[in-house]
Amino acid sequence: MTQPDPNIAVYGKPECADTARSRALLDARGVAYDYFDVTTDDDARERAESVSGSTRAPVVVLAGGIVLVEPSDDELASALG
Repeated sequence: MTQPDPNIAVYGKPECADTARSRALLDARGVAYDYFDVTTDDDARERAESVSGSTRAPVVVLAGGIVLVEPSDDELASALG
């Protein structure tokens, strides 16, 4: 079983535009994160659903237990500080 990075984890789907957008924002800011494909990793899918209470993607988990579900760029940028 894979374990998420304790700082930032992104649970998403490769075909999801919102997942791609959130990852692009993190990449552009040089933010390190662990990515988990919920379509191929059952453990990751279960973790994402458990922390978010949802099956939507992406689920972004930040340090301190902050959970964002399908965040806009503004929401994600604000949460990053």
